Amino acid sequence: MSRYGSTSSPERSGNRDIRPLGALLPYLARYKGRVLLALLALVGAAVTTLVLPVAIRRMIDFGFGADDPALINSYFTVLIAVVACLAGFSALRYFLVTSLGERIVADIRADVFAHLVHLSPAYFDSAKSGEMVSRLTADATQVKSAVGASASIAMRNLVMFLGASAMMVVTSPRLSLFVLAAIPVIVLPLIAFGRSVRRRSRKAQDTLADASAYASEAIGAVRTLQAFTNEKLAGNRFAASVEEAFRAARTAILARALLTAFAIFVIASSVVTVLWVGASDVFTGRISAGELGQFLLYSIFAAGALGELSQVWGEISLAAGAAERLAELLRIEPEISAPENPVALPARISGSVRFDKVSFSYAKGSDVPVVNGIDLDIAPGETVAVVGPSGAGKSTLFHLLMRFYDPSEGAILIDGMDLRTCDPRDIRGHMALVPQDTVVFGTTVLENIAFGRPDATPEEIRRAAELALADEFIRALPQGYDTEIGERGVTLSGGQRQRIAIARAILKDAPLLLLDEATSALDAESETVVQQALERLMEQRTTLVIAHRLATILKSDRIIVMDGGKIVETGTHSDLVARGGLYAKLAKLQFETGAQAFSAASEASAPLAESAAGE
Repeated sequence: MSRYGSTSSPERSGNRDIRPLGALLPYLARYKGRVLLALLALVGAAVTTLVLPVAIRRMIDFGFGADDPALINSYFTVLIAVVACLAGFSALRYFLVTSLGERIVADIRADVFAHLVHLSPAYFDSAKSGEMVSRLTADATQVKSAVGASASIAMRNLVMFLGASAMMVVTSPRLSLFVLAAIPVIVLPLIAFGRSVRRRSRKAQDTLADASAYASEAIGAVRTLQAFTNEKLAGNRFAASVEEAFRAARTAILARALLTAFAIFVIASSVVTVLWVGASDVFTGRISAGELGQFLLYSIFAAGALGELSQVWGEISLAAGAAERLAELLRIEPEISAPENPVALPARISGSVRFDKVSFSYAKGSDVPVVNGIDLDIAPGETVAVVGPSGAGKSTLFHLLMRFYDPSEGAILIDGMDLRTCDPRDIRGHMALVPQDTVVFGTTVLENIAFGRPDATPEEIRRAAELALADEFIRALPQGYDTEIGERGVTLSGGQRQRIAIARAILKDAPLLLLDEATSALDAESETVVQQALERLMEQRTTLVIAHRLATILKSDRIIVMDGGKIVETGTHSDLVARGGLYAKLAKLQFETGAQAFSAASEASAPLAESAAGE
């Protein structure tokens, strides 16, 4: 199995039993007392149920033949008391087992989510977020059904079957043979069908997860979808995925239905046979009418319990498939993790950074690295801009510096310490990132900014927003800082979202600042002021800036020009322009094109201005 865990289909999966449910045992072990109480309630309910036929037999054999009506009343009183005990035990069992199922599934969901958010970004390069959400929701719900209702029913009916079978033998060994002989005929197909049900159920769950993944992706890009008028295309594709999931689920349901029909037929036939033979035995005097009634009740209990088990087995098999899929996620190991004895970084690093002959490729074993032999020293407090054409490897430097990935060759050092010897969380704690693709969450503005430092006070959050020039528009929102901004900040403009991201980075107050096109979504006026705020923020900090708009990096201490994964030029803006290399070409393209565009716009607006003045 790869470090990212198995994603095999059910046809390739070797486990076709309920062993995956064994992964739930550690969760059950957390609540031993509650499990014990549930078992006691279950046994109590089973025992009181098994007492009923004995009381009924004595009433038939002795109560109806007695001259004293008070005897019959006493028997019925006992029956009511037994039924009351049965009701109490059953209610207690249901509450304990069902709440236990809810508790365990809540723990599983929390553990799986916590595990997912600690996985390396490399895993998410290929994983589908919609499928992971499906596992957290639909699969966890299926497991809840097994741990709660299905497991409770299965255990109750198992105890009932064993107890009723034992009492049948005690009541009439001869009649028991007719019933017990049918058990292998029922159990063997039950096991075979259960494997088939689980295999088909796993396929249905996988297919539904694929459909959920597509739905999540389409809903997240609904504006783009509607802009291209592809609603019908998306609807048809999702409908096809859902239809495929329905067909897989229908196959699993058919297998369960056939299993249920077979079990009911065999069980009912054995009961009818027992009644037939038992009636003859009553006529011949081998047993009394009360004993036959007692035996029939026990046989019905045993048959009903076995029939319930045949149905619950399908549910448990389905839950085993869901548990297996959740266990797959929990088995995935992060590619990037802390070493066994990580080197502790100081409380405040100086911010020196060194890339020592660093090479890296996202595709394992690729002959074409994304960055190739990077040698770069950045002094504490220095502002270094990284420019170059798309695909040059600029963002990859950020990814490597934040240890989202490890270099395939070379090393990256902060304050002289190799990042691979440090805890990734410790490293990232000293960095603040403003990404190009701004991420905001569907919560309040206050909570979004506080994401940079959750323990910050409201005053500190507002100060960070002021420095990022976000305070004015935030106060204009309906509830100010407490305004819910919708999923992914859909109610805000791109520039507003980016200023929130800048405020978040300002609030974190980290010694290493990473700006990836931090002002790209701002208008010219806001960009100028935010650039000033960023310049104040960059003081006494080591700052790396990725920029396509060269006007934003003119004051950088040094500019690194990348192309084809290599550093091809280094220097200040004036030095690089004077050399006439790649940077000079990029600068000429941007500045001259911008000046020409501005000149053309001015010329086009001049006649309009003159016309307006004439009027």
